[in-house]
Amino acid sequence: MAKFQEALNRLQVNIYVCRKCKSKIRAKPVHVLAGKVKCRKCNGAALRPVRKK
Repeated sequence: MAKFQEALNRLQVNIYVCRKCKSKIRAKPVHVLAGKVKCRKCNGAALRPVRKK
């Protein structure tokens, strides 16, 4: 299966996962590092980058 750069960007770039409820959030890395982004479901601020498979 070929990997397309456009598809990888859509699935992995600027996407973070909440450590508490595992929901996905698309945000800029600068905002996540500053703590300005919160989860929509649980209102938690602990986010991690999505895993690259």
